Amino acid sequence: MRLTITLAEAYNEAPYPVNGHGKRNVQVLKEAFEMIDGEVDSDMYGSGSVIEQCQDRFAQLLGKPASVFFPSGTMAQQIALRIWSDAAGSKKVAYHPLCHLEIHEQDGLKKLHHLEPMLLADMTRPVLLSDVLGMPDDVACVLLELPQREIGGQLPDYAELEAISAHCRAKGIKLHLDGARLFEITPYYGRSAEQICSLFDSVYVSVYKGLGGIAGAVLAGEYDFAEESKVWKRRHGGDLISLYPYILSAEYYLERRLPRMADYYEGAVQLAELYNGCHASKWTVPQVPVSNMFHVHYDLSKEELEPILIEVTQQTGVGFTHVLRPKNETGCYYEVSIGDRYAELPQEKVREAIRLLGERLNSLDRQTQSL
Repeated sequence: MRLTITLAEAYNEAPYPVNGHGKRNVQVLKEAFEMIDGEVDSDMYGSGSVIEQCQDRFAQLLGKPASVFFPSGTMAQQIALRIWSDAAGSKKVAYHPLCHLEIHEQDGLKKLHHLEPMLLADMTRPVLLSDVLGMPDDVACVLLELPQREIGGQLPDYAELEAISAHCRAKGIKLHLDGARLFEITPYYGRSAEQICSLFDSVYVSVYKGLGGIAGAVLAGEYDFAEESKVWKRRHGGDLISLYPYILSAEYYLERRLPRMADYYEGAVQLAELYNGCHASKWTVPQVPVSNMFHVHYDLSKEELEPILIEVTQQTGVGFTHVLRPKNETGCYYEVSIGDRYAELPQEKVREAIRLLGERLNSLDRQTQSL
């Protein structure tokens, strides 16, 4: 056993990593292209059968008249909110304070489009109807992220979504779905992607998160919305000469993984139950997952927990996470996202790792109490 190793190294070297579909290496692209005829023509600046057929397929899947393939979700979502802002003649848009546009995009929405975000709800729960009812009437668009990643993938009740949708339509406020992980919530809601999207005026989905493609995103809505988004896509520099590596891999992994979303969800529920039964100073958020993801919180600092995770990972071969995020001075957490890997793990190994983790936490408790 090595004397010094980082958590990321321990995770990457572990034979049984818990998260995701597998390593994001060149094999992901090679596998997607293995059965593709080399004579298939690429797309060219947003046109061609490759991209058009893909866009038609996603439009049908999401229940919208049209969709547009984008190289990134950041580009797609900023453009969606800009379109709705221009249509309403208002710079005001509303979303959760931990929305991706607010915390991960270097204020792109404000600097590039001069939009004025209003923050709804607080940092511990999803947006609810009561939050939307408290907005000014001149808000152009409300963005809802389902699931809300930064709080463990939490979701509002479906009836709450229906009420928000009905209110926004009655008030003429557009409702946009950040559905980066849309397909992963269909098992919990017991509804298809099309049914969920019917509540929204526009929808963004990622083709690389739960689906595991190379990169890219799809933005869907009415025909006029889609055509205007193509104009903005060109203005953003999003019409690369060819996007076919992203497109063909998206279609390949969509076919492979869409039918497995219920398996990922059930795996997350199973693993969270093991975590929650392990030790009182550790719990999951949500307690019972509502998608394939959740967060694991500890009443330990990053400095206290990291060597324990490394030790258990090296002893059992089960990789919990590659990074810890500080929550406060005395706590930290990490994200769990279930994909193909989890079903392939020896479950006795997972149970052994969780049991050993609990033992190490109990031992730390005894040491602390004796001081």
